[in-house]
Amino acid sequence: QVQLVESGGGLVQAGESLRLSCAASGSIFSINSMGWYRQAPGKERELVATITRGGSTNYANSVKGRFTISRDNAKNTVYLQMNSLRPEDTAVYYCHADISFRGRYWGQGTQVTVSS
Repeated sequence: QVQLVESGGGLVQAGESLRLSCAASGSIFSINSMGWYRQAPGKERELVATITRGGSTNYANSVKGRFTISRDNAKNTVYLQMNSLRPEDTAVYYCHADISFRGRYWGQGTQVTVSS
């Protein structure tokens, strides 16, 4: 079994920062891409950022320049540093991992709320 456990969500004011973490555990040989997605009330889940095992990154246009994704391969952990947060960033943030020989997994989600 593989588990993804997220942490770091919370309530902040506009302009402030948060750092999300997601640790993968279980029967893991290696992890290919990891990423963060988010889902706001009444909206579909959308990509926020992804990172390959080699460190190549991809961001949604709405977060470019404000969010930074990184990972620690030794710890099977991915991070999302979120700066200059806006009310429209309010959503449940989900961690995602593509794990070799195991498939794709999702975390349980962590709430991020940004007040104006």
